[in-house]
Amino acid sequence: MTASTISDRQFEIIEAAGKILSASGVSGLTIKNLAQEMKFSESAIYRHFSGKEEIVVAMLEYLATNMDERLSTVISSQKNPQENLEAIFQNQFAFFAKNPHFVVAVFSDGLLEASPKINAAILHIMQVKMKHLMPVIHQGQQQGFFTDAVASEELVHIIMGSFRLQMFKWRIANFQFDLERQGESMLHAISTLLKK
Repeated sequence: MTASTISDRQFEIIEAAGKILSASGVSGLTIKNLAQEMKFSESAIYRHFSGKEEIVVAMLEYLATNMDERLSTVISSQKNPQENLEAIFQNQFAFFAKNPHFVVAVFSDGLLEASPKINAAILHIMQVKMKHLMPVIHQGQQQGFFTDAVASEELVHIIMGSFRLQMFKWRIANFQFDLERQGESMLHAISTLLKK
């Protein structure tokens, strides 16, 4: 299921699932709670998804595709690697500021750990992030924008970890601070550390 193949009703369901996951965690995400949140019957949910696992997988797959499409449009050969790195993170922070209910995907490692399908969807999200970040960091090192004292893979891990920590702080603050402004501050700090 991709961003383009998902129906409007399925999107409404995964959005509602994201809201429940953000508020109550995995234990709160039941078909009954989802039906109540959407003012649907439980059978109406089952017409679109076979169960909770399929809903979570669909949400993660939607987010991976959505991120892939967004980041493909913001990274440009007209920009230098520093500008591309900033564009990636500004785009990510803007998306989550508008869609806080999807922030659960950033911390998706707690979602039904026993599910190979969910684990595969989580891995796919990480691969999509790395697919966009790695060439930017690598190019930045080659062109002298970023330090080459640390391997590009390690820099990507540090950057992704910093992003995750920023999102975690926002989530435990109950989304109360300006994510885009705080994100800019984090980006500035990372840029300073990355400079050659």
